[in-house]
Amino acid sequence: MSDGLETVDTVATAGIMYPFETPSERGRSIEVAPGVHWIRMPLPFSLDHINLWMVDDDDGWALIDTGLRTEDSMLFWREFFANAPGSRRLTRVFVTHMHPDHVGMAGWLTRKFSVRLWMTRLEYLTCRVMASDTGREAPPEGTDFYRRAGWGAAAIETYRVRFGNFGKFIHALPDSFRRLQDGEELRIGANTWRVIVGNGHSPEHACLYCPQLKVLISGDQVLPKISSNVSVYPNEPDADPMADWYASLAKLKREVPDDVLVLPAHNECFRGLHTRLDSLRKGQDRAIERLRRALGEPRRVVDVFGALFAREIGEADVNLLSMATGESVACLNYLVHRGEANVEIDTDNVAWYHLATPGHRPDELALCSR
Repeated sequence: MSDGLETVDTVATAGIMYPFETPSERGRSIEVAPGVHWIRMPLPFSLDHINLWMVDDDDGWALIDTGLRTEDSMLFWREFFANAPGSRRLTRVFVTHMHPDHVGMAGWLTRKFSVRLWMTRLEYLTCRVMASDTGREAPPEGTDFYRRAGWGAAAIETYRVRFGNFGKFIHALPDSFRRLQDGEELRIGANTWRVIVGNGHSPEHACLYCPQLKVLISGDQVLPKISSNVSVYPNEPDADPMADWYASLAKLKREVPDDVLVLPAHNECFRGLHTRLDSLRKGQDRAIERLRRALGEPRRVVDVFGALFAREIGEADVNLLSMATGESVACLNYLVHRGEANVEIDTDNVAWYHLATPGHRPDELALCSR
């Protein structure tokens, strides 16, 4: 739901190893490290699964991520716990970030098992704010954002109709939570896990690293075969999440050794963390360079898709169009914030980007919220 938009670059696989086969039996888990269990839950999208992790926690399990809110997800969890050995139950629920495939069932599970939700503050609060938009009309700031990007009238109308659907994919969160903080060390069962917060893909994404087990639960912050979507949204049109993304890749390489087993939210468990981090950074560098070349003449946001993405992006699939638009604006804002690009708003309220004239300073540039 939040990933899988391929860039023009193919994913480098050299140096990446996959030590486990994909779990094949619905509702079953496999142990990938002592006391750490892998569950794969189906998703009704082109990215058709999410990986969830159960960690032995005294007489039960701590769960990391929960799946999308659907009737099938609810049935999945009921089947899983009906077949759980020794009638084991949840002790607490961790959520890496607020995207619906990760947080969707958290409210239902915390209420069912009377356990606490553990989440970073920005992810929890952002999720609550977005859920509160359910049933609202699309704000003018939203339609203006996509009109500036070059969307046509039909796509903007589809955005209006679909606005406020976020809350339909999540159960209401509990009214209190246990805050996760960057660098915090937590005891889960027999081992200590450290919280490593990343940014760019979401506001305050939590990864969990266990030095004793040499395991990193990476969520969407590092995926082995696809790149995570890094987007700008209408509520903060001048944001620079790509800079946050670059910084987070460097932080993970600095703080987590290469010999860990990485447990990602999508695709398979893998080894070769530093190779993958380097590949993601180099792939993004190449995309930014292609974007620079494309801006030799003025371009709208929708005009740079071909420089950034492998697949064709059209207005028929507004979900894909939204992801491509958000990520393209993130790349364009990255250049604008560094004084490498400028943007002009025409009389139709459409933004046109081009390479900045040498000698212009970043604070002299017009940003896309003008």
